[in-house]
Amino acid sequence: MSHFRLDDGEVSRVLAGTSRRAYTGLGARLVREDRRDGARFATWAPGAESVSIVGEFNGWDRSANPMTLRGSTGIWEGFVTGAIQGQRYRFAIGAPGLPTFEKADPYGLLCEAAPGTASRLWDLSGFAWGDAGWIGRRARFDHLGHPISIYELHLGSWLAPDPDGRGRSYRELAPRLADYVAELGFTHVELMPLTEHPFTGSWGYQVTGYYAPTNRHGTPQDLMFLVDHLHRNGIGVILDWVPGHFPRDPHGLSRFDGTFLYEYADPRKREHGEWGTDVFDYQKGPVVSFLVSNAVYWLEHYHFDGLRVDAVASMLYLDYARQPGRWMTNRYGGNENTEAVRFLRLLNEAVHDEFPGVLMIAEESTSWPGVTRPTDLGGLGFDLKWDLGWMHDLMNGYLRHPPDARPEAAGQLLIRPRYMHDERYVLPLSHDEVVHEKRSLLEKMPGDDHEKFSNVRLLLGHQHAQPGRPLLFMGGETGQRREWDHDRGIDWEVLEIPAHLGLRRWVRDLNEFTRSEPAMSRLDDDPRGIELVDPDGPSRGILSLLRLGLPPDRVVLIVFNFLDRPRADERIGVPVPGRWVERLNSESAFYAGCNIGNLGGVEAVSIPWQDRPYSIVLTLPPLGMLALVSPSPIEG
Repeated sequence: MSHFRLDDGEVSRVLAGTSRRAYTGLGARLVREDRRDGARFATWAPGAESVSIVGEFNGWDRSANPMTLRGSTGIWEGFVTGAIQGQRYRFAIGAPGLPTFEKADPYGLLCEAAPGTASRLWDLSGFAWGDAGWIGRRARFDHLGHPISIYELHLGSWLAPDPDGRGRSYRELAPRLADYVAELGFTHVELMPLTEHPFTGSWGYQVTGYYAPTNRHGTPQDLMFLVDHLHRNGIGVILDWVPGHFPRDPHGLSRFDGTFLYEYADPRKREHGEWGTDVFDYQKGPVVSFLVSNAVYWLEHYHFDGLRVDAVASMLYLDYARQPGRWMTNRYGGNENTEAVRFLRLLNEAVHDEFPGVLMIAEESTSWPGVTRPTDLGGLGFDLKWDLGWMHDLMNGYLRHPPDARPEAAGQLLIRPRYMHDERYVLPLSHDEVVHEKRSLLEKMPGDDHEKFSNVRLLLGHQHAQPGRPLLFMGGETGQRREWDHDRGIDWEVLEIPAHLGLRRWVRDLNEFTRSEPAMSRLDDDPRGIELVDPDGPSRGILSLLRLGLPPDRVVLIVFNFLDRPRADERIGVPVPGRWVERLNSESAFYAGCNIGNLGGVEAVSIPWQDRPYSIVLTLPPLGMLALVSPSPIEG
């Protein structure tokens, strides 16, 4: 690189909070200046009296390479002759009334391995991307009108560490992950945070290096290889991203220049009591530029296909996880963080302007209106939002009950229809549901072992039957019995047991079915895409749904029996005559079920039923789900 310095216009944008690429002149880059090889550095520290560059290139001598303040911008700049790739460095900051202290580079591209805390000089060039076709198709493709199925994973524990206790590298994981995800039919993987974090037990959610992929698995180019390899195998890659808060590690962003710089100064806005972290100050232009540029950086340099924005509710509400009297209202007397709202809108506008086809996904746990509404219509501008209510209502409110008690809990099945088209949703069965003594999906279920597996198949079937995009955390597809442990790999050996293997087959076939039948996704966000066939069915433990697309899509009938006894001669109204083919039966012997079904299909007869002109008679397996496909679309 021959140049690494923000021009005056970009400096103004950084300070105003409108820069989308602040990293093009903040941080550190290897450059050649005036026929000298070395590295140029820049950092924002307006409260500092002095800043110097210390590192392996100068023996960590704080007097060797002082930086120069650029006017009144608060940006300090400097050049170190002879600095080379891989060398460690920090900024030594002198602040009024404080001893000189050292900080890692907020814009650093790589960090040294823990317990070290320094940044490392790194050149991002040199990787030969092979995904141009993928990126081009992504920009033209209507993702929201086609199936999306997401496999969430923690790279450090998808596979067990190697025999020496080291985590698997990005390059080692790439082919195995691509083959596995493709075999199961997922369209995307969602990687839990890969930004550098010193504490493994934070799972990546307490970030100290926002521009640095964690070195636990290799170099930046190694991560590029992983993303590129997944793209070459037709798999999208979503990155879990944490712009809501950061930890107080001494080398990180906390009190970066001796003042509350990246965080709010007032403790009523700054302190996040639930996590012991600090909240970003979204009213400061350079902080907004830091975060928006960070999102752009990951999408531009690492080709990610989406960002799952963590803990959006904690950003939106000033009283989130705060006791009365320990939070401050906004200027209007309300609890909305209007500065965070503005930031999220700027973020989504920037991403959609710069990267057509990239998905912005909000983990937002409240009923905040318009999360997925465009910003020009007053919304936050996300593409999708997690529906945490679905998981809570179905799993905690319904399936946890023994089958004979479920009719009394029938109302839980009818909550989601009241709001399921208010936003565009992801239906998550995420890592949060299988940790902290919540138990694994399998062990949450009532009954004996056979019934537990049947109930998990019902859960996953319901997830796919609903409008929305299913997300499943690793281990859910194998029926892992223990909770997730970030220090251990998945218990792959359970796949030698028929019930566990059958569950993985069920996940694969659900994904294949959703992909092969357009009615399962084409109108996901349109009320015309789903009908409840029998409103009284839930009171008997039965839920019957029609999934509808557009001509020439075939109609899909999905029927659940949530009771532990079969139901023979169950008449159900349908809109189309002819033979309805039984495409899925969760109790097939192929999935280690009881093998009760309908011998491949049934004939619709001209007996009107449940306000529909035809009807079929089904045998419903106990604790089973059936999916039947019509012989033709609905006429007209």
